[in-house]
Amino acid sequence: MKWTDTQRIAEELYDLHGDSIDPKTVRFTHLRDLIMALPDFDDDPARCGERILEAVQQAWIEEAE
Repeated sequence: MKWTDTQRIAEELYDLHGDSIDPKTVRFTHLRDLIMALPDFDDDPARCGERILEAVQQAWIEEAE
């Protein structure tokens, strides 16, 4: 899984943390760490930017609703 796989990342985050983390209030630094800790995630941390984190957060919010 790469940074650009925003929907898949959001689905994984929802499956793993849906009951314990509110995607509307998660900080980008924490979100980045959560993404990099996903079992299937394998991308360069330097490729992550605010736009990617915003896209993942929005997809996660939509997944939670």
